[in-house]
Amino acid sequence: MTTNYINNLFCLDDKVAVVIGAGGHLCSALAIGLARAGAAIAVLDLRLDKALKVADEISEFGGNAISMEIDVAKKEEHVKALDHVLKKFKKIDILINGAGTNCATPFFELTIEEWQSVMDSQITGTFFGCQVFGRYMVEKESGNIINISSASAGPPLSKAFTYSVAKAGIKNLTQNLAREWAKKGVRVNAIRPGFFPTEWNQKNFITKDREKAILGHTPMARYGQPDELIGATLWLSSDASSFVTGAEIAIDGGFSCTTI
Repeated sequence: MTTNYINNLFCLDDKVAVVIGAGGHLCSALAIGLARAGAAIAVLDLRLDKALKVADEISEFGGNAISMEIDVAKKEEHVKALDHVLKKFKKIDILINGAGTNCATPFFELTIEEWQSVMDSQITGTFFGCQVFGRYMVEKESGNIINISSASAGPPLSKAFTYSVAKAGIKNLTQNLAREWAKKGVRVNAIRPGFFPTEWNQKNFITKDREKAILGHTPMARYGQPDELIGATLWLSSDASSFVTGAEIAIDGGFSCTTI
C-alpha cells in the first residue's frame, strides 16, 4: 500500500522530458534519473557525442531516449528541437534548462567576447528554452520547467563574476515566469546546486585554499554528488509538487544557510 502511494505521487510514467545540457556533469544524472522514474527523455547538448552517450546509457536499462545537438544561444535551434521531440514523442511535459559554461577571468581582464559567451550559454539559452518550449506548454495549459540556478546566484561567489551575474538572471527569470504562467497550468522552478566539482572546476576554480574555504562554509563539510540532485528534480517534475512554483530549491549541504 505504501509503495503504491509513493509510486502514484512521484510516478513519471507517460511523461516526456527535454533535458538541455544533458551531456554535462550534472544534467546527465538528471536525465538518467528522470528516465529511471519512467519518463521518456530527449537528451540535448551542444556536444552530440556526449548526448549520444547519455541516451545510450538510458536505452541500456530499458529507458526511452533520443539525442540531439543544440546550440542554446540560437532560438531557431530550440524551435527545431521542439519540432523534433514532438514528432518523436507527440508531447512534452517537462523541460530542464541546464546548459551553460563558466569562466574564472577577473573583472578588469574580462573581454566582451568571454562575457557574451557565458551569458549566451546561461541566461540567453535559458530564456530561449523557456520562450520556445514555454509557449508550447502555455498553449496546451500544462507543463513543468526546471531551470538550473546556483549557489552563486546571490550572494555572488568570488572568481565567478560572469557566471554569478548569469545565474542571478536565471533565478529572476524563473520567478517572473512562475508568476506569469501560474494560472496557465505551467509551473516554473529552479534547483540551486552548491558545489558539485567538475573537471573544469578542479582545474580553473578550486585551489587548495579555496577548497578549504568552501568546505568550511558547508555544514556537511563535503562536495555534492550529481545523483544527489535527482530527488529534488523528481519532486519538482511530479504531481507531488503540484502547488510549488517560483521556488529555488537549494541542494548545497547547508552552504546557503551559513554565515559565521
